[in-house]
Amino acid sequence: MRHLLEVDDLTRAELARVLDLAVDPSPPRVLEGRGMGLVFEKPSARTRNSMEMAVVQLGGHPVYIQASEVGLDTRESVEDVTRTLACYHATIGARVFAHSTVERMAAMDLVPIVNMLSDGAHPLQALADVLTMRQLLGDLAGRTVTYVGDANNVFRSLGLAAGMLGMEVRFAGPPGYRPTAVDADRIAAAGVEVHEFERPEEAVDGTDVVYTDVWTSMGQEEESAKRLQDFEGYRVDERLMAAAGDRALLLHCLPAHRGEEVSDGVVDGPASRVWPQAENRMHAARGLLAWLLGEAAGAETGGAT
Repeated sequence: MRHLLEVDDLTRAELARVLDLAVDPSPPRVLEGRGMGLVFEKPSARTRNSMEMAVVQLGGHPVYIQASEVGLDTRESVEDVTRTLACYHATIGARVFAHSTVERMAAMDLVPIVNMLSDGAHPLQALADVLTMRQLLGDLAGRTVTYVGDANNVFRSLGLAAGMLGMEVRFAGPPGYRPTAVDADRIAAAGVEVHEFERPEEAVDGTDVVYTDVWTSMGQEEESAKRLQDFEGYRVDERLMAAAGDRALLLHCLPAHRGEEVSDGVVDGPASRVWPQAENRMHAARGLLAWLLGEAAGAETGGAT
């Protein structure tokens, strides 16, 4: 059984196929008459809305489940929650704190598990990111994306997806917030090289896309003051976009902390493509589910679905 916990659960060919299905005007209704359980330990406007609509567009019924309704490892074990939801749903999506939670769900091998976000990965965001860049730039081989900020789950998944499609991946962030050895090894194992820079001005020079994310993510609020100080000089503002060049575009996974990691003038400016990127969360999720419950499921059973 196939799951999506991180981008490299897909091969390069499968990643490209998911993106093709994302823009299919008549997607296969692989969820006709079936449900998808959407478990949210962490709330999210984009993830909930994009996933629910993607399920509906594939003929299915999404069920939004708050953390308090299942009580992962408090009310019931992760394994028992997974067993219960698999009785009703064709697939389960989970937006959680610990990556080990989605790993434990997938280990049950009852229904396909989709990681809607964990502390280790954000593959659905990365699918939307590369879909957006492909729409804007065409073939991504030889193009460059530069991530400025914290080497978090968003960066890891973005680096995998962009690199697997042939992009040059650059990173600029302060000491202490650069890719860990574990993440670097994971990215390298997928055949992707990350070029690290100390200064963002050097990193963005000649890039096609400048990408940033919040400096303080959900659950890190107590670190906010320190992070604001540590990331001084890494704001994506008009000065940095000018260093990137006239053709550089801006992406941001949102929500944006305006005035911190990105300026109003940039996020609302002519280089910004954050709203098409946000819309593509729905299209990318639809493409993934169409593949996961259609072609991938058919390959597992040896027949068509």
